[in-house]
Amino acid sequence: MKKDIYILGHRNPDTDSICSAIAYADLKNKGNDGNRYIAARAGQVGPETAYVLKRFGVRQPGYVNNIGTRVRDMEIRKVPSIARNLSLKKAWNLMAQLGAVTLPITDEDNVLQGLITINDIALSYMEEQDGDILAKAKTSYQNILETLEAEMVVGDTGAAFDRGNVLISAANPDVMEDYIKKHDMVITGNRYDSQLSAIESGAGCIIVCLGATVSKTIRKLAADRKCSVIVTPFDTYRVARQINQSMPVEAFMKSEDLVVFHPGDYTDEIKDAMQNTRIRDFPVVDKAGHYIGMISRRNLLGIRKRSVILVDHNERSQAVENIENAEILEIIDHHRIGSLETMEPVYFRNEPVGCTATIVYEMYREKGQTVSPQIAGLLCSAILSDTLVFRSPTCTLTDRRAAQELAEIAGIDCQQFGIEMFTAGSNLKDKTPEEILYQDYKKFEFGDVTFGVGQINSMSGEELARIEQRLLPYLEKHCREHGMSMMFFMLTNIIEESTTLMCFGSGARELAAEAFGLRPEKDSVDLKGIVSRKKQLIPAFIEVINKEA
Repeated sequence: MKKDIYILGHRNPDTDSICSAIAYADLKNKGNDGNRYIAARAGQVGPETAYVLKRFGVRQPGYVNNIGTRVRDMEIRKVPSIARNLSLKKAWNLMAQLGAVTLPITDEDNVLQGLITINDIALSYMEEQDGDILAKAKTSYQNILETLEAEMVVGDTGAAFDRGNVLISAANPDVMEDYIKKHDMVITGNRYDSQLSAIESGAGCIIVCLGATVSKTIRKLAADRKCSVIVTPFDTYRVARQINQSMPVEAFMKSEDLVVFHPGDYTDEIKDAMQNTRIRDFPVVDKAGHYIGMISRRNLLGIRKRSVILVDHNERSQAVENIENAEILEIIDHHRIGSLETMEPVYFRNEPVGCTATIVYEMYREKGQTVSPQIAGLLCSAILSDTLVFRSPTCTLTDRRAAQELAEIAGIDCQQFGIEMFTAGSNLKDKTPEEILYQDYKKFEFGDVTFGVGQINSMSGEELARIEQRLLPYLEKHCREHGMSMMFFMLTNIIEESTTLMCFGSGARELAAEAFGLRPEKDSVDLKGIVSRKKQLIPAFIEVINKEA
């Protein structure tokens, strides 16, 4: 079955994560395998990435913060809805025809009004009812005619029986006169005196059984007294047994505290609601309340997982929420092999280069696909960003060659554009400390140790110093509230090729000191020649953590 496949980077996407997702979606769609590949983002786009996208005229990918299955991924059954004035008999017949136990009730605009179940209809027959239940339900004469296969010979078929009781005229007319009240409905046979007695007693309607002919005198008298006359081929017993089936479903439907779901609801969030109620079927409606279809607990068993391709990461802690419930098809990355597990073998391409975009460009070449100037600009930007314009130790000859070829296609100069891009990305004066922290932030887990590392690159030492002062109070709060062992933040000076590392949490300063052979006197250390989180900082931390373990 052809399907939508999302291509996603990590939760706090950098330029490589976003641009590689867009470019790889373009490459996969050129393969024309019938599937639709959709570039998406799992977090907010930073100013550097926003500048790149605007520079090359590309829209931001759609935001996907949870890749778990939704109600729209389930088999939503198109059970037809019914009007609230439909008779119980017709509803019952429709249920039998569809094999359904629940029917949704909607208004003329298809807005959900309530539900009627097979149990509701059964209870309407089994429970003892008052003689005026037909009137309380405001049963239309049209429903009565359809249920009794009858004909109205006097009266208005568009009216409703809304006053009086339902009686059977089985006794002598003299006796029945004491029981028949004004507006009552009287079931009678082919007896002129019984019909006359009912009309003269003020009955609102008489039902004549066995298809008996109604005399002109009775018709005229009934019309004068505003008494409806109905003729049915059924006998008295059958009429008495089936008359309540003509009541509208709205008299028995459930309309309050309905458990309804929306197409965008995540299935892991609706499971409890489905299991904690005795209802078997649940309506699905849109945001305006318009009815879409029905789902049940058994639909959860055959649900289709959402398909995803991951780029620029392979750590569960960095992946979009609910990744464990998604179908991972491919992983394209340049980082260390992380903690992510898959249910089945997948295409996993991981190369020791400085940027995922370099790998994507190689795949364009391998497949003989042309790179447009627009896509070339995105891929080149990603390489320049990740390698700090070739200054990072992660940069390889493959990265440099790819960037130069892409720059020629895009019509840009690597050095000049790199300065423009980093200048746009380091303009953080209007950003909150939280926005700065999460602009490029990743979480790492090694055994019992959990820590987060954020990074900001700038060409201005003065700007980095201002950011350090702004982040000081926030980082301590973040570390405490998110239950992490340690928290680090890299303030990287691109020009000087150095980093000021901010350290928070129990043992954070000691870990940094041992990793780099320093003796810090405050909660930040200066690391000369350190600019890469992936290739310089994290490996040094892992070595110390493993040694202590």
